[in-house]
Amino acid sequence: MKIKNYLTSGEVAHFTSKSDFHGWRLLINNWLAIIGIFVVVALYTNPFTILLALPLLGGRQLGLSVLMHECGHRSLFRTAKLNDVLGQWLCAFPVMNDLPSYARGHLRHHRSAGTTEDPDLPNYQAYPVSKESFRRKIIRDLTGQTGVKLLAFVFRGSATAMSNEKREGNKPLFGQITVQVVMLAVLWAFGVAWLYLLWVAAYLTMFMLFIRLRQVAEHAAVPDLYDLDPRKNTRTVEPRWWERATLAPNMVNYHMEHHFMASVPSYRLKELHTTLKQKGALADMPQFIGYSAVMRHVVTA
Repeated sequence: MKIKNYLTSGEVAHFTSKSDFHGWRLLINNWLAIIGIFVVVALYTNPFTILLALPLLGGRQLGLSVLMHECGHRSLFRTAKLNDVLGQWLCAFPVMNDLPSYARGHLRHHRSAGTTEDPDLPNYQAYPVSKESFRRKIIRDLTGQTGVKLLAFVFRGSATAMSNEKREGNKPLFGQITVQVVMLAVLWAFGVAWLYLLWVAAYLTMFMLFIRLRQVAEHAAVPDLYDLDPRKNTRTVEPRWWERATLAPNMVNYHMEHHFMASVPSYRLKELHTTLKQKGALADMPQFIGYSAVMRHVVTA
């Protein structure tokens, strides 16, 4: 699947153009959503709002991870500095990650997708899996086992969240702890420090589940995992409206389009999808409406 076969040079320039306005819009909206969730739970504290906050916060944590991913490609903002600084302090550190380490591992994934050298293969190469196997994975996520294991790697300094890259000294860990302390201090100042526990609980449970489901949806049980054509080794999912708040924040669902041209900012991926579809590039490709359809495909009886 060659870009020149489907897009003109003018279209490539349009789709790869960066916008600080859209970058700030996505980043601010993500944090406003987090603040809004905290405000609602603080004003209407009851079991329903608390339980609802967990998947919603987990979705916003995934949203920050998606924006970190964009900054790793230096596509969220026009300047490298904004991508590096904001991607680290406002996207990576809040979810206990490290942008430079993540970017190095992720770019290897892009270079090797469709081959046996893909460093992310362990996340999805075994699919489809049995219902029993999948159930065990979900239980590990929702009981916090996956999250605790991940944090153990972080605090040992042997790996960063969602990456196998070694740390560069203690600087990332210092930044991660600093951001967590600032978040706790802000909530403390408003007299609702206990809400930070919701952030931690969402991180250890729903966030871990959403990461797993997203990875599975993107590359598991695709037409041909070892074909270099992104239409064969990667999947795009059309999410239900409510899934945009949890599993598909910030257009992360257009993953095939992202692999087709990784320099396209997430806020232009939907338009790229429409253009490729109009030009026949997506003809005869399996279509999945909603993440439940993907799960039915990747989990056997």
